[in-house]
Amino acid sequence: MSWQDDYGRTMLPVFGTPKAKLVAAHGCTVTDDAGRDYLDLLGGIAVNTLGHGHRAIAEAVIGQLSTVDHVSNFFTTDPQLNLASRLLEVVGAPTGSQVFFANSGTEANEAAIKLARRVDAPDAGSPGRSRIIAVDGAFHGRTIGALSLTAKDAYRAPFAPLMPEVTHVPFGDVDALRSAVDDTVAAVIIEPIQGERGVRLHPPGYLRAVREATRAAGALMILDEVQTGIGRTGHWFAFQHPEIGEDIMPDAITVAKGLAGGIPIGALITIGENVSALLSAGQHGTTFGGNPVSAAAALAVLDTIETDGLLAHVRATGDQLGEQLSAVPGVTAVRGAGLLRSFAITDPQQTDAGELPVASALAAAAQQAGFIINPVTPDRIRLAPPLIITPAQLQDFIDALPALIADTVKAPS
Repeated sequence: MSWQDDYGRTMLPVFGTPKAKLVAAHGCTVTDDAGRDYLDLLGGIAVNTLGHGHRAIAEAVIGQLSTVDHVSNFFTTDPQLNLASRLLEVVGAPTGSQVFFANSGTEANEAAIKLARRVDAPDAGSPGRSRIIAVDGAFHGRTIGALSLTAKDAYRAPFAPLMPEVTHVPFGDVDALRSAVDDTVAAVIIEPIQGERGVRLHPPGYLRAVREATRAAGALMILDEVQTGIGRTGHWFAFQHPEIGEDIMPDAITVAKGLAGGIPIGALITIGENVSALLSAGQHGTTFGGNPVSAAAALAVLDTIETDGLLAHVRATGDQLGEQLSAVPGVTAVRGAGLLRSFAITDPQQTDAGELPVASALAAAAQQAGFIINPVTPDRIRLAPPLIITPAQLQDFIDALPALIADTVKAPS
């Protein structure tokens, strides 16, 4: 029996058929069961911050497993406390800011929803405001609460009705945003960059408008930095990027993906004493959140990013990648920041791969050539490689890309 047969027999088909079975990984390279190597330009979808098999993460996990592996949340541990303090430090959070640990980005966003629902609650046993604003094109997760904030109808429709009183405002429309945010709104939840929508940045001034509108209405501004946080844009968080965050400070931040470099973890960071006081004892919880092994891995990631100068590396390498992509024939509309980039393909309707959209056809051709890339929309490729990737490794992909595009996209007839 092949592994494909085994997968089909044992696994729910929510992911379709995997593209390969990987048996080894090191640095920015993964290896399949046939012994073929691939340059991983997706990094587990912005998860493998330090690449695969990084010594710092391995040592932290092994050391913590031999010390304290798991305790219930009746107790705490040094890794949990140290990680919370470290996150508040890199955020630049004021006194009174706090952290709740979860296991994923979706769970962090669920905690953020509950935080928002406590705005203007008269007492601990009564609900507060219930309306939440999200943005067209948003992706915040797939649980019922997070899915209610996600804007993709294909994900939402099979599970309707979803959480009520969620409004999606048009992307980039400041007037629509301001009209939607009134004193019945609990929060606006927004990604600094819409990763699943093709690495789409908001127009200049939009995040500042969100900050101003929420502050005027007494609502929370919650940033979903699940994909963009932990150095991905060349700053600890995307809102700290001067061309993205425009000198704002949100009321809460969600983070996950790259935080522990592949070990499951998520976090909700509340900014300031008043926001932190919205949730009280017993109003939220988790079994595995703040697990000392995951926390130790996350500390190793944060320490390595700092000691190895990876934020500066990501800025320089990402800028170079953006410039090189823009010069490739057939590539258009390069966008993103740091090592979260996307590009579109010329002539998206004609491919040599039958009915496949052009991005999927290009991703398949790239895999055959030894590169893992992500067809994030029908005509757009997303790149989110490990932060340790070198210019030479990226050059290998840039050198191969013109031929891959030429072999995939037909010339106009």
